[in-house]
Amino acid sequence: MIASPSHAPRPPTHEMELVRLSCDCQRENHVTAISRLGWVRLALGAAYGTAKAGTGIAAMSVMRPELIMKSIIPVVMAGIIAIYGLVVAVLIAGSLGRAPKYDLYNGFTHLGAGLAVGFSGLAAGFAIGIVGDAGVRGTAQQPRLFVGMILILIFAEVLGLYGLIVAIYLYTK
Repeated sequence: MIASPSHAPRPPTHEMELVRLSCDCQRENHVTAISRLGWVRLALGAAYGTAKAGTGIAAMSVMRPELIMKSIIPVVMAGIIAIYGLVVAVLIAGSLGRAPKYDLYNGFTHLGAGLAVGFSGLAAGFAIGIVGDAGVRGTAQQPRLFVGMILILIFAEVLGLYGLIVAIYLYTK
């Protein structure tokens, strides 16, 4: 039988101290500290919504070019989703501090705030894109569908707003 290693807690080592201090932010301008990949992840739902609704607008404009400006609403609503994530990212980046002041609790709270607005923005962006694509194509054939499309888009936008509210609540804790 192989002897199992003891599970007694180890005293803190230099490596553990370095991990604890890795939350330290060295830059004064925290907004530029966010990587390019971070900015891409910030607006993933909005990008999908814009692309999907834009595809529907392009297909619809062949049959009914006079409806292009009326059908741009889903693209605008998808862009607003990205603004929600940007607001939370700027709030979090502005509150980053040096290691003694920025503890593990603040780090996990900010992570939760970012995930809340990110996942709700992703879901809202997918919903806006799918509804916008189908709604714009349907409006080209039956103009009475426009009001129903707008109502469904508003409900999809509120999904992202819920995530923003939860993120701001977590940020203020």
